Amino acid sequence: MRNTEPAAARTTSLATRLGVALVLLLALGGAAVAIAALAYGRSAARQTFDRLLVGAADQIAASIALRDGTVVVDLPASAFDLLALAPDDRIVYSVVAPDGAVVTGYDIAAPPNDLAELYDGAFTGEPARFAVARRRFAERDFAGTVDVVVGQTTRARAELAGQITRNALVVVLGAGLLMSALAVFAVRSALSPLRRIERVFAARSPRDLTPLGVPVPREISGLVGTLNRFMGRIDRQVETMRTLIADASHQIRTPIAALRAQADAAADETDPERQRAIVARIHERSINLGRLTDQLLNHAMIIHRADTEALDRLDLRTVAIRATEETDHDFGASETVLRLDLPEDPVWCDGDALSLVEACKNLVANAFRHGVPPVTIAVGEEADCVHVAVRDRGPGVPEEHWSDAQVRYRRQTGVSSTSAGLGLAIVHAVARAHRGDLRFRRPVQGGFEAAVVLPSVGGAR
Repeated sequence: MRNTEPAAARTTSLATRLGVALVLLLALGGAAVAIAALAYGRSAARQTFDRLLVGAADQIAASIALRDGTVVVDLPASAFDLLALAPDDRIVYSVVAPDGAVVTGYDIAAPPNDLAELYDGAFTGEPARFAVARRRFAERDFAGTVDVVVGQTTRARAELAGQITRNALVVVLGAGLLMSALAVFAVRSALSPLRRIERVFAARSPRDLTPLGVPVPREISGLVGTLNRFMGRIDRQVETMRTLIADASHQIRTPIAALRAQADAAADETDPERQRAIVARIHERSINLGRLTDQLLNHAMIIHRADTEALDRLDLRTVAIRATEETDHDFGASETVLRLDLPEDPVWCDGDALSLVEACKNLVANAFRHGVPPVTIAVGEEADCVHVAVRDRGPGVPEEHWSDAQVRYRRQTGVSSTSAGLGLAIVHAVARAHRGDLRFRRPVQGGFEAAVVLPSVGGAR
């Protein structure tokens, strides 16, 4: 048999999404750290070798002396010892007199300006870094500034910068692998409640619609709450169907069997008088069966609408008026036996007009069948609640049965050969669907009153 169930929409899993996001984050972070490590390595190498260059230039400048007005340089060996630690680099120097003549050393390009102490240049076509030290003389036979320039190619600098960067990247790579493992663990741990929910649902019976009791983190508690409410609605709908089937089986089967038996008797009866009596009983039973069927269907409809229909802002006075109009047709009631007691101002509530009208009609029907006319439909408002009530002059339901009057098929609440006792059950279901209650009382002027009490919402929107 072909499977007609719609396939669930499939998208990328949460684990994959989180994994991709974490990989991208780690990749971007690793790239940023690599760039920062490279910049730091170059900066650290430059600062280290620049200090060596400046030290060598200062030592050479300190060794300069004047002899008979002539600049004499006694190059100290220690000035080049530290620079010699980079054996692959070439070292150059130059001592320049105030007139620009090279006293000793190589012919090196002059600094870009008189204030420069460190600058980049080239030596025999190879990049180099230069340091400048200046020594001023003010003697009788010699006055001016002698410039000492010491340079070194940048091979050792580049190697040191690369070594620092490589070491930093090794640390970053190790930290990245550790963070990736922790991220995988964190993702699996974070998604474990979802897998636990999946296992619980998979192990459940299809008939089990009880709320999910699995402990979950706060972030997905809303999802679990929504699922529980959804299952609750389904459970109520299923229960409504079960109730309707049970009620129909329990309440309708017997009247239908009686109707069939009486119809067979009428068909076999030859005496016209007795046949008319049987037909009269058939007519009465068919009316009762129709009333019973209406009650059963209304009860199922009310429970169904409680979960499917949105509540609208409405005036309870219109509910009372509609119930009066429809009750007039059902019972042929006149103004002397069915009255309205309505306030001048609107009485607002959030509700389903059809359900409230059906509840009011059931209260009126109960008052006509079991009470004493006149029957009054009254609408009122108290503090934080509003109500639509039906009063009559009869004794009403005994007080000891008020707590369970809404239970279906209670004989004390109207079950008889002409009624299934569903009226108050329907009213109670409507009240509960509107976050209200069904209440009974005995007014001071006598009689009995049943009221649907609902939360007040104030003025109209």
